[in-house]
Amino acid sequence: MNQRQLPTGRIYVAGHRGMVGAALVRLLKQRGLSDADLITADRSELDLTRQQDVEDFFRQQRPDVVIFAAAKVGGIQANDTYPAEFIYQNLAMAGNAIQAAHQVGVGRFLFLGSTCIYPKHAPQPMPEDCLLTGPLEPTNEAYALAKIAGLKLCQFYRQQYGVLFHSAMPTNLYGPGDNYHPENSHVMPALIRRFDQAARRGDEAVTIWGTGTPRREFLHVDDLASALLHLVTLPDPPNLVNVGTGKDISIGELAHLVAQVTGFEGRVENDLSKPDGTPVKRTDTAVLTSTGWQPTIGLLEGIKATYQDYCKSQSSGILRSV
Repeated sequence: MNQRQLPTGRIYVAGHRGMVGAALVRLLKQRGLSDADLITADRSELDLTRQQDVEDFFRQQRPDVVIFAAAKVGGIQANDTYPAEFIYQNLAMAGNAIQAAHQVGVGRFLFLGSTCIYPKHAPQPMPEDCLLTGPLEPTNEAYALAKIAGLKLCQFYRQQYGVLFHSAMPTNLYGPGDNYHPENSHVMPALIRRFDQAARRGDEAVTIWGTGTPRREFLHVDDLASALLHLVTLPDPPNLVNVGTGKDISIGELAHLVAQVTGFEGRVENDLSKPDGTPVKRTDTAVLTSTGWQPTIGLLEGIKATYQDYCKSQSSGILRSV
């Protein structure tokens, strides 16, 4: 049973312009949340890295629930190239928002992290309690450390002050509103863009990074939104919970699946000079499923819908690629 009653009061979705935040806003409105009870602010209205601005915003808006989906995100290359920006901005945003929420008496704060918080060689599937048991994947260590700090802030504020602050760690996400930057995007949008362009040009081959053997788990962003709204209705949620499907696929297999959906009929080749990243990443979803939530969107179905949205956004000139 995935659908529960919405929490009462005003809900602030931080990062509503991003893929996750936009999915949350869509679902909240579908479930009947009024515009008066939905709080959003884009970067021109609120810089989450500026502490005083964040404190002023929380005092003015007085949210009852915060779902914190704001983050500086990117793929392997972006994380490896801009580690200072990734750690500083994500640390600042998390610290400012969590402290401000506590100051004004926010009743519920759900912090969104990433499964990159787990050790590079974590047991598979990855349980929540493997956190901090080994070294992180070096290529996204800066981002992971910031997310670990954010979830620990929620845990310790809950421990010390009794506030209902908790965290969710989604696996690799995809879906409408993703970023299709040719260099800094995540694996799914990168593959969709690459194979779509190759199919349109009639290319004979498409090259993917690394060996294609690493295995990844993918969750449609609409399923994530459903899980997050489920979590904010639980009276005693876990401090940290994985959100995923519990199923993985190799990057090579994924590439062939995307080729099929986009209509590319050429060869898939490997650039062995590029890094693979973590060998395997699959979440243990037992904690979340024990609370009564399950994903509903299959991978092939999700890729087809995402590709349709990609084509529509591209033809309308609103495709995100920054």
